[in-house]
Amino acid sequence: MYTSTKATAKSQEKQCRKLEEIEKNNGIFEEGRKERKSKMLMRLACILCNNNSRSDLSPRPRYPSMPRYPKTMEDGCESQSSKVLFSVMGMTCSACAASVEKAIKRLSGIQQAIVDVLNNRAQVIYYPSFVDKEKIIEAIVDAGFEATLIDEEISEGSNQICRVRVRGMTCTSCVNAIEANLLGVNGVKKAQVALATEEAEIHYDPKLVTYNELLEAIEDSGFEAILISTGEDRCKVHLKVDGIRTDNDWKMIENSLETLTGVQTVSIDPKLDKISISYKSDVTGPRDFIEVIESVESGCFKAMIYPEEQGRDSQKQEEIKQYYRSLLWSLIFMIPVFLTSMVFMHIPGVGHAFDTKVVNMLTVGEIVRWVLATPIQFIIGRRFYVGSYNALRHGSANMDVLIALGTNAAYFYSVYTVLRAATSKNFEGTDFFETSSMLISFVLLGKYLEVLAKGKTSAAIAKLMNLAPETATLLILDSNGKILTEKDIDSRLIQKNDVLKVIPGAKVACDGFVVWGQSYVNESMITGESKPVPKRNGDMVIGGTVNQNGVLHIKATRVGSESALSQIVRLVESAQMNKAPVQKLADRISRFFVPLVILFATSTWLAWFIAGKYHSYPESWIPSSMDSFELALQFGISVMVIACPCALGLATPTAVMVGTGVGASQGVLIKGGQALETAHKVNCIVFDKTGTLTEGKPVVVSTRLLKQILLQEFYEMVAAVEVNSEHPLAKAIVEYAKKFRENKEDQTWAEAADFMAISGNGVKATVNKKEILVGNKSLMLDQGITIPAEAEELLSEAEGMAQTGILVSMNHEVTGVIAISDPLKPSAPEVISILKSMDVESIMITVAADVGMAIGAGTDIAIEAADIVLMRSNLEDVITAIDLSRKTFTRIRYNYIWALGYNVLGIPIAAGALFPSLRFRLPPWIAGAAMAASSISVVCWSLLLKNYRRPKILDTLEVKQVRVE
Repeated sequence: MYTSTKATAKSQEKQCRKLEEIEKNNGIFEEGRKERKSKMLMRLACILCNNNSRSDLSPRPRYPSMPRYPKTMEDGCESQSSKVLFSVMGMTCSACAASVEKAIKRLSGIQQAIVDVLNNRAQVIYYPSFVDKEKIIEAIVDAGFEATLIDEEISEGSNQICRVRVRGMTCTSCVNAIEANLLGVNGVKKAQVALATEEAEIHYDPKLVTYNELLEAIEDSGFEAILISTGEDRCKVHLKVDGIRTDNDWKMIENSLETLTGVQTVSIDPKLDKISISYKSDVTGPRDFIEVIESVESGCFKAMIYPEEQGRDSQKQEEIKQYYRSLLWSLIFMIPVFLTSMVFMHIPGVGHAFDTKVVNMLTVGEIVRWVLATPIQFIIGRRFYVGSYNALRHGSANMDVLIALGTNAAYFYSVYTVLRAATSKNFEGTDFFETSSMLISFVLLGKYLEVLAKGKTSAAIAKLMNLAPETATLLILDSNGKILTEKDIDSRLIQKNDVLKVIPGAKVACDGFVVWGQSYVNESMITGESKPVPKRNGDMVIGGTVNQNGVLHIKATRVGSESALSQIVRLVESAQMNKAPVQKLADRISRFFVPLVILFATSTWLAWFIAGKYHSYPESWIPSSMDSFELALQFGISVMVIACPCALGLATPTAVMVGTGVGASQGVLIKGGQALETAHKVNCIVFDKTGTLTEGKPVVVSTRLLKQILLQEFYEMVAAVEVNSEHPLAKAIVEYAKKFRENKEDQTWAEAADFMAISGNGVKATVNKKEILVGNKSLMLDQGITIPAEAEELLSEAEGMAQTGILVSMNHEVTGVIAISDPLKPSAPEVISILKSMDVESIMITVAADVGMAIGAGTDIAIEAADIVLMRSNLEDVITAIDLSRKTFTRIRYNYIWALGYNVLGIPIAAGALFPSLRFRLPPWIAGAAMAASSISVVCWSLLLKNYRRPKILDTLEVKQVRVE
């Protein structure tokens, strides 16, 4: 399924109508198959044959299961895999991609094949000692597509992704400075820094640069860098080993682990009693490592999963605590400063005591304020000096620069007045120690509230990460599969092919499939599906979901970072890293924002100072406690501290964070700000047919027999032939044939001798001494079989009803016609109607799309290539995705209106625009509080997205579907 703008879709509509005319005039199976080499009719066949149908009707033989790569490689073969990229032309939909993928994977020595239908590419990882590039191209061509090798081969280790937590950023200027510094490092291909999540994602070549050098580059920019993960961590485990006494102990453990099959690398950190192991998850796992370690030296050592370092939540809590402590200490010092300057002076007796002169004109109150303000300025406010220095050192300016300049101006002018008072017998001046102290305190208060609010924006990820249970019940089986015993283990110790017991009310610990038991599983926390899903033998289950009423035995297939839950978390995290195009506006503004504010603040001070010096305004405008210079200085400081680049920087990423998190909880995975922004502009939806508008599960809808034969006997022979094919149409026939058996679980069929797949036509075999042919008209005519008029009419009737007609002959006589259809999803008509009401046009054909959507039941490559994934495979989630995109982007617009409007209105007011007429001015400490409030407002405005509810009409639609089912 794809989304596009109306302009890009109109031309495709005409092609769609032409294709429909070709279908009417020529038929699907006759002319379309004869002209198979024609690209247009190739695409026609793909669209009209339900997108999942093969390019010919011939069933393919069922091959015995083949390992993804030769077993010898598991046993230690030194052959290295290679990764190569092909250009594949002629693909039009996910079914084409699946055909190419299957054709490649049938070859020996193929480790992985990923086909990207959107970019017409296929990426293949293979073992050159078993297969070469020419054979891969030949397999793609045999599948009916054109393939060419893209020149450069891709090195497996040429690209690595490193995720780093960055602390100390305040605005987009910080982000730009870090990205620029990283991109200047040799070997860095891409660097993305997210202000809202305080993380950086770096794509780099590990041959040219190490992740430690990347951390140094970030720290050189003046920020704290903490490694979260590298691409090497995918199949890597860290263990803590107790009982180690000598280096020889470490050596024995290392040697024992290296002899274990599947272990790739072993690294030791004796200082931390830590051992790190990279391994092949298909072969071994952490439980095996612990067993090996504890068997060394007759069990002298004890091993366990290494205690996790501080995660996202704990680090966020630590940051909150730091701001809280800083705020608390600043208040302890600031409150007395505030009282001595603005409250005590009005209290008889107390005010006189603080006005007592110590040296010349220097008073007790000024000394107290100086002493208390100094630690606020240089100890508590040290972070602003450090941030300013690091920013200016790299040629940029951020919010720290504005705060440092504003507070320094107030503080050092106050120091000047104190020194003048101490050395003069007639100097009368006013200090501004309360200005600098209150300004720093209110900024810290704002940052404290901001980190509290920002922590809530990432609550969706935290919620997802907490879904995985801490423990699991492992079943110990004998060689015959009989349960010997069971034990509780840490869920991080689960390995592939483990059999786990899940009792009612417990969480499923990892991805796998049911090997015993029946139950209902609540998958709403992963897919957003509110109704419990029935599970029985062979059904897949997802880690983190909740078993409801029956006991299940689960065989683990994907564990750790390979699980669906981990992939969803990574996808949402990556989505929050990717910047929306609209954020470029904030990035451009931030480059000039702070310098312009400094220039405007200086101009404000200078204008008011000159106006006062030359008496351009009445002296009555000047407050009794200050002179014209001090009034001008306060205006300048207010302008400097009221400007807020933070609000601009947070406007987009906070909304994207909340929007993608809410989408994940609704079963809609949005891969970044680009997709989120583009989706809100969509005015045309282009649907694939099979599996999207239809169920994607072909079923037999009618059977017409032309000879005297029992229906059960007819299907026994047809199924005996078709059971050798893996094609959906063949599976539909076999499943239908089971209905005529008393034992529907019986999987055995009569032997089909001399089985032959006839390319482009169908299959041929001998069953019970009868020659059986199943296929299209061409197959029958080529075999010299006459097609009766009644059969012709039945084929035409099936094609007129958008059904696939298949002919069956026995002993050279057409015996019957089978009609197969892919049922329309119950929600399809209503979804199309709702989209129309949203001014979104719907058509059915494959085009190049602005935003790609894939349903969760689709192929892995479709999900990988798509910008938005609909986890529940529900068609109505298309509406949710577009509606959420529109709501999120509306929120982003409001954020920008607030952030820009705040600065456009606030800066002139701080500069004294209302002072001549209303005598209204903003003291610097109030301006600082307003600056902090602007950032908090933007974050809170984004947080309102957490209250998002999908359109109410979809609830009505869901009720209708229940009735249909």
